[in-house]
This record gives sequence, C-alpha cells and structure tokens, in this order.
Amino acid sequence: MPQPLTPPAGAASATVCVFDAYGTLFDVAAAARNLAAQPGKESFARIWPRLSEIWRAKQLQYTWLRAAAGVHADFWTVTAQALDYAIEAVGPEAAPEREALLALYRRLDAYPEAPAALRALRAAGLRTAILSNGTPDMLADAVESAGMADLLDATLSVESVGVFKPAPAAYALVERHFGVPAGQVLFLSSNGWDAAGAAGYGFRAAWVNRAGDPVERLPWRPAAILRDLSGVPALAGVA
Repeated sequence: MPQPLTPPAGAASATVCVFDAYGTLFDVAAAARNLAAQPGKESFARIWPRLSEIWRAKQLQYTWLRAAAGVHADFWTVTAQALDYAIEAVGPEAAPEREALLALYRRLDAYPEAPAALRALRAAGLRTAILSNGTPDMLADAVESAGMADLLDATLSVESVGVFKPAPAAYALVERHFGVPAGQVLFLSSNGWDAAGAAGYGFRAAWVNRAGDPVERLPWRPAAILRDLSGVPALAGVA
C-alpha cells in the first residue's frame, strides 16, 4: 500500500487532487480496441495494437514539438493529425476506420478503479479536478461518457492558456482556479514526463506507472509511484 505523502515541515496537507485525463483516468487504447472488437472488424483487429501505439506516441510528440516551437493547435487537431500519421504507417486497411476511431476517442473507457478513487477523495472532503491537454469539448464528452461529472469539481483545459503541458502556464491553471498554493495540490499522471513536470512546478506529484516503465531522466521526479489509481486514497491519507 502506498505511503501517504508527508508535507514538508510547516506545509498544509493536500486539499486538491488533480488528475491528468488521457492515459490516467481514460484508457487511450480503448478507441482502437473497442472498434476491433466489433463484428466484421477482423482485419482491423490484426493491426489495432500497432496503430494505437503509434497514434498515442505521435499525439504526445506533436504536443511537445508545437509547445517548443510556439505553434499551438488544439488537442483535437493534434489527435486527428496523429491518427492520420498512424493510419499511413500501418497501411491502407486502417484508412476506412478513421472517422469511427475519432468518434470513439470522444468516449474513451475510464479505467475501472477511477470512479472509486474519486469517490473516496470527495467523501474525505478533498476537491478533485482534471488538468488536461484536451479541449473543453473533448473533456466534457469523456467525463459525461464515463459518468464522472458529479465526481469532479473542475475540468481544466490548457486551451485557456494556449500551450501544452509540461509548460508551467498549464500547471498554473490549478492554482488560479482553486486559489491554493502548489504545495497543497496532489497531481497524478500516467505520463512520467507529466508527473516530472508537475513536480518541477511544485505540486506533490505521483506517477501512475501502469506499464512499469523506467523513471524519466529529467531534473524532477515524482514523490510517489503507483501501479494504478486504486492507491490514490491511501496516498492522499484518506484511506
């Protein structure tokens, strides 16, 4: 069981728990996997794992490159462009599935342990939120589809600052919205680079390392590493 994060001497306990959305609360592989499971999709079923992997990798790469170059496009545009790259990479049999994949991406499956973790945090009096690269309408669709609307106090999109995480301006949205200092925020992400960026910003960051990957070689490291979201209440000291 994860140990609760102990605040630095003189610091208050975390009062807000903030989650990345894609890959943390919502399974980014679900769009391709669910399409492959539909009747008549046997050909797509043979290629979906590779397509999904390339799609996600390019989606993230495009956010980093756009942020570094100062050429922003919203996350829905980036997601579609990454899918186009992935379709070309895996072959023509994936091309007819483009629109279906994009539609399914709007209603990704939530990880099964996510609702219970959010309920436990809210029952203990902590405020909960999403901070995501996703656009407001993408996030609204995902939250509604997952039935999580009543489990979140806020859904924050980087579109309001026009730069993707891990830019400090993106993390600053949490302090601005909730009116709390960074040290009172527990931030959770399945992306090692995101957890590192949040730690560098000053959040109490935890990495949800679902894949068992190595820790990123960056200047900052998360204060805790979890296998999934089931350990979040204990980490927050409410279980």
